[in-house]
Amino acid sequence: MYAWYNRKKDAKYMTELNQILALSTALNSLIVGQQRLGERLLIALLTGGNVLVEGPPGLAKTRAISALSNLIEGEFQRIQFTPDLLPADLTGTEIYRPQEGSFTFQPGPLFHNLILADEVNRAPAKVQSALLEAMGEHQITVGQKTYPLAEIFMVMATQNPIEQEGTYPLPEAQLDRFLMQVNVTYPHPSNEKEILRLVRNEAISGDRAVAAEPISFSTLLKAREQVLAMYMADPVEDYIVRLVTTTRNSASLDADLARWIEYGGSPRATIALDSCARAHAWLAQRSYVSPADVPAIVHDVLRHRVLLSYEAEADGVSADDVIDKLVKLVPVP
Repeated sequence: MYAWYNRKKDAKYMTELNQILALSTALNSLIVGQQRLGERLLIALLTGGNVLVEGPPGLAKTRAISALSNLIEGEFQRIQFTPDLLPADLTGTEIYRPQEGSFTFQPGPLFHNLILADEVNRAPAKVQSALLEAMGEHQITVGQKTYPLAEIFMVMATQNPIEQEGTYPLPEAQLDRFLMQVNVTYPHPSNEKEILRLVRNEAISGDRAVAAEPISFSTLLKAREQVLAMYMADPVEDYIVRLVTTTRNSASLDADLARWIEYGGSPRATIALDSCARAHAWLAQRSYVSPADVPAIVHDVLRHRVLLSYEAEADGVSADDVIDKLVKLVPVP
């Protein structure tokens, strides 16, 4: 086993890891049947990224980010995106104080730590661009001034794949700013029975249960440092680079991939796959990144970054189908 920390640091390392694992257990107890969504939210939190979640209504998307906000020392804000939303409704605005004869900036909801952008594709382009700056630069600009956002900042945006009327599809530039796109599906019937009991118990008690003590920002920042310091061998790095670059130039590898992919992933996809693989290995309580960590996370990292051609749509080929074939064709080290 590769070790990126020495024995003197073992106890310190385990402190942050144990707290994050306790948070994971608590989160899974509050969002029954969506363990994969909970894990992806933790990976985003550990890497400082943003998550786009797509799935039908009623699958605990809102509950997941709300539960996560209760488990860390942070402020949560939900924004319901609608066609009449304005950029100032997200960023805040300058308010004139007549008694003082000056303008005072009133911060908007983006100045919180965890943001739920509910049905993000229902907002017009100007609102989406305001969110884009916050996600990409961790800052917002109002007038001539730029304001930094909190160090712990994460956006979880949701999309409803059922209703497309009155929506504004997210541009590719904004999709690329999301660390991952997670598709959620209906839970197993056995999980649905647990959900029924959990909701009934909460209705009886009159309050939603909190399964663990919130962890501090300092613990999260230390955990992020440990994730970045994970050992990754050169062959694993090469594997990550090959997976992404093959989406841009697949003609020499497979004719079908060349027909199906219009545009491949950008270097931001390579960076995202690297950081997510590190976080996945860290949560698995390993001190190194193995080749298996990469395909475990690759679909969520690439599915919104691989732009399919009309031929792929005509053939009924999805982004996940393309990534499945990509993983089979690119040799694992």
